[in-house]
Amino acid sequence: MEANLVNLTEFLNQPKTQFIIPVYQRNYDWKITHCKQLLKDIYEVSQNSNLKSHFIGSIVFTHEGAYSSAQNKPKQLIIIDGQQRLTTITLLILALSRKAEEANKKELANELMEDYIINKRFEEEKIKLRPIKKDALSFKSLINNEDYILDLEYSRIIENFNYFKAEIQISDIENLIAGLDKLVFVEISLERGKDDPQRIFESLNSTGLDLSEADLIRNYILMDISPELQQKIYEKYWRQIESMTLNHNSKQNSLSDFIRDYLTMKYRSIPNKNKVFESFKQKYKFSNVEQLEEVLVELKNFSILYNKIINPDEEPNKDITKHLKFLNKIEINVSYPFLLEVYNDFVKEVIQEKDFIMVLEIIQSFVWRRILTGLPPNALNKIFMRLYEDIDKKNYINSLELSLVKKNGQQRFPNDEEIVAELRVKDAYNMQSKNKTYYLQRLENYENKEPVLIEGNENITIEHILPQKPSLEWKRELGENLNELQQKYLHNIANLTLSGNNGELGNKSFVEKRDLPEKGYRDSKLSLNRYLSKIDKWTEKEILERLDIITKKTLQIWKFPDIKYELDETDEINIMDIEDARFKQIDYVLFDDKKFENIHYVELLTQISNYLFEFDPNTFLSNEMKSKIKLLANKEAFSKPILVGQSYYIEGHGNANAIISRIKKILQIYGLSDEMYIKFMKQNS
Repeated sequence: MEANLVNLTEFLNQPKTQFIIPVYQRNYDWKITHCKQLLKDIYEVSQNSNLKSHFIGSIVFTHEGAYSSAQNKPKQLIIIDGQQRLTTITLLILALSRKAEEANKKELANELMEDYIINKRFEEEKIKLRPIKKDALSFKSLINNEDYILDLEYSRIIENFNYFKAEIQISDIENLIAGLDKLVFVEISLERGKDDPQRIFESLNSTGLDLSEADLIRNYILMDISPELQQKIYEKYWRQIESMTLNHNSKQNSLSDFIRDYLTMKYRSIPNKNKVFESFKQKYKFSNVEQLEEVLVELKNFSILYNKIINPDEEPNKDITKHLKFLNKIEINVSYPFLLEVYNDFVKEVIQEKDFIMVLEIIQSFVWRRILTGLPPNALNKIFMRLYEDIDKKNYINSLELSLVKKNGQQRFPNDEEIVAELRVKDAYNMQSKNKTYYLQRLENYENKEPVLIEGNENITIEHILPQKPSLEWKRELGENLNELQQKYLHNIANLTLSGNNGELGNKSFVEKRDLPEKGYRDSKLSLNRYLSKIDKWTEKEILERLDIITKKTLQIWKFPDIKYELDETDEINIMDIEDARFKQIDYVLFDDKKFENIHYVELLTQISNYLFEFDPNTFLSNEMKSKIKLLANKEAFSKPILVGQSYYIEGHGNANAIISRIKKILQIYGLSDEMYIKFMKQNS
């Protein structure tokens, strides 16, 4: 490796040199704000005679042999870091050349082109900077002074060139050139086979845009192989994986999320969203291309399944598509690691279509019942992280149902009694919009051979049967019961329906709403209005009757598994529900999306205390903690001291119940009571 402070224009002015942006680099992404700041810096440095140079960071590149940019040999430099700055400055110089042409300064315009933009002596490819494929077409059109084809993708290359061209005044051309001549950077040249470009790349602090986790993984995979092999691997695997993880609705690429879900599936541990690359690098070390391809083959295969999960219309089976859309509607993204494995079983014919659809229905029932009863969604991460481990492939559906029914506490599968009680008091109208639409659409279309589209249908809206602002007719009909009914049932699911004529129905009386020609409940084709078409009034009696109808339908759509099970002492249990841990050995502990196996009570207390201390030391050192957990800097004050951090100690002496009690107190103070689950080993009889 060689590092030198180099003048930028001298670097760009090298003859017979190409600057190659490798395929693993991201697209050119600098926004106008970045270009504006660069232009401002160059203007300012050009005006300051006291400044001899202006530092703009580093450019890292690889080459095939010993090389310094001072040498004058034909060469290709593979840009590892600095491509955003290099591309932007090239666009700026190109804009200056065009401005010089407008000012009839032909000699200056040609000089800028021939010194910094093209290699006249190159016979085939004269352009010095070679961007990746998606940027190359637009860049080439600028070099050749051609109109960019408007039906192509939006191009930052074109956008930023146009910005520079519009901003630069003819009177400023000379000043800007003088400013460019003052720009310097650290040139870091790496020799392939001798230097480690990935490690150097990771250690650099770029002033450009942050790379995504997927960008970092792509670089890690492709960086240290030859350009020819990079191209082959990129085209054969990575490009297709990127394509498969594009969400068609949001137009956002979910590649980082996919790799996070893939790692969760493989290793039963959920990486932090900002540490997916670190986790990937820790799990995968490649000593040869064969190992790399083996991983990429599997990633590619699972990306095809992921594509169908996030883009259900890609699945040819319409019934599967329907349920995948339901899952996406209520955003059960945490289930993706589990669904990838089940989908893979379906593709490999381990399970048949009916079983796969049954799995999708069970997952919906489990999650939707939890949403209705207000159970915390964060518990789902741990459940789906390891759910596949409980699958018995010879008894697929039963084993899945058994695993979910066995969950308890905050992880539980709410039963019918809980749903019945919840629906009587639940404010369904103020649920999240996506959940409310999902609920009403599934209720409406249950056993309906002509399904009604509700989401995105401007002709159908949600209506209160008893209005939010009742008319005089309602007040006369209900009298003194009106206020009580509004308080108890206004936003209840029983008082909500679907209508294509909400504006016409408004706050009319119930009978008027029912009998309005072509627009009332009596003429409605919607199943949710069937009961309303047959009654003559809307009192508490009718409200409760309709609630009973909707409740029964809810229990039918989102079924609770018909499976008998009694809680076993070796099932996973929330730590707060443990009454007596004496004489019990821990099988494993689930906490913070991690699994701790073969751990003893004191070791558990030690690890949890130190983890939380590092996460938030102020809470650990709070008066509340000190009052509930003896915490001192004096080691001698304890019979079995546990070191927390580097300077504090807590007591580690005591039986299992004493240790569990301390852990409970610590979790309560941190507000994490629902986050730890323990599974005990079976005791020998």
